[in-house]
Amino acid sequence: MSELDSIFSDDWGEDHRSGLVAAVGRPNVGKSTLVNAILGQKIAIVTAKPQTTRQRQLGIYTNEEAQVLFIDTPGIHKPKSILGKYMVGVAHDALKDADVILWILDASAPPTIADQDIAALLGRVAPGTPRVLALNKIDLADDSAALTSHSSLCEHQKALPVSAKEGRGISELIACLIPLLPRGPRYYPADQASEANLRFLAAEIIRERIIELTSDEIPHAVAVEITRFREKRHSAQIEASIFVERGSQKGIIIGRRGDMIKRIGVESRAALEALLEARVNLETRVKVQKNWRSNAEFMRRIGYRLPKRGRN
Repeated sequence: MSELDSIFSDDWGEDHRSGLVAAVGRPNVGKSTLVNAILGQKIAIVTAKPQTTRQRQLGIYTNEEAQVLFIDTPGIHKPKSILGKYMVGVAHDALKDADVILWILDASAPPTIADQDIAALLGRVAPGTPRVLALNKIDLADDSAALTSHSSLCEHQKALPVSAKEGRGISELIACLIPLLPRGPRYYPADQASEANLRFLAAEIIRERIIELTSDEIPHAVAVEITRFREKRHSAQIEASIFVERGSQKGIIIGRRGDMIKRIGVESRAALEALLEARVNLETRVKVQKNWRSNAEFMRRIGYRLPKRGRN
């Protein structure tokens, strides 16, 4: 049997392992970049701005020994809106569900008060769950100093230096995680890397380009809803509504003489065509929805899974 045949076989054996690994940490430490690096493809958008990830995303890593289901979560922070509370709640829920916690830390700087708060949170929410520390951005730090300063934050099974950007330490990290998972079957096909649907991915791609191309005021205030997604054999028609909270923000996204919205459209279209491997006709509309980050009803409408009892 070839290696490929073995991966696709239904005969996993008694030692095959599978389970959930919650990738957690404070904002902008490289959680999504690391998950993308582990999977070898992009399943989560990545920007230099904090709090880019808003919803729970599942990344699926499969080899002959195991199927590791990575839960990429929003950064843990002190929330100031319903959206912020939702994001932190997503991370908390992932901790409760996880078989292993992968705590990603920024090894290029000393531990922060926020890191200490996360250590306390792990003790409260998931005291018995195995933990692995991924000391990311090691390319910008001294290995020994980073290991010492961050390893003392909490009890853990292993602390490993990694660089998500350069792909360093990835194989060692996977090898460390697999033995900590329970024995179990494969839940997804071996060639599947995510369970996100194309509508969700399209909205995230457009939001990523907006975050990268606009000022610091925009990232936290923008939401994208796909209002039409129609695929044909070699093409796709996509219509998207871009929501901001104030008229001034709408002006920034549209830009002088429409230059910015055109650039957002061009770059989003290129990324969508690469994803879909088809020609894409993309139409965007920018709308003002005042204080949408504290409007639970609106957030549910555009796809955030808030509890029904959430307040507006």
